[in-house]
Amino acid sequence: MKVESRIFEIVMAFFFLAAIVYAVLAREPVGMAGLFLTGGLALIIGTYFRFVSRRIEERPEDNPDAEVSDGAGDVGFFSPGSYWPIALAGAAALCGIALAFFYVWLLVIGGVLLLLAVGGLVFEYHIRPADH
Repeated sequence: MKVESRIFEIVMAFFFLAAIVYAVLAREPVGMAGLFLTGGLALIIGTYFRFVSRRIEERPEDNPDAEVSDGAGDVGFFSPGSYWPIALAGAAALCGIALAFFYVWLLVIGGVLLLLAVGGLVFEYHIRPADH
């Protein structure tokens, strides 16, 4: 994770430098605030990756002398496929449209669909091959 933290630290330095140059040349507060906030968000992510990289063992991606075969084997656990994220995105889009046009009735329907989609995503049950 050291590579990822370094990337975000470079992005952070770029946005802070761009914000300073923008503040001097443009003197426009909204753009300056946006650039400083973007640099701050990159700082948060880079700091998180730096702390995580200290707690886990070195990965092959962090070793410049690593071979491709060093990354072989189990990568980790990935959840099985689910259709609930599609329903969640559709319900969120419906709520966004309802807010854009201020249709209260559509917002209520979208809110109910959103709650159902979140409930379906959180409480879905997958049958594992060992279970049956």
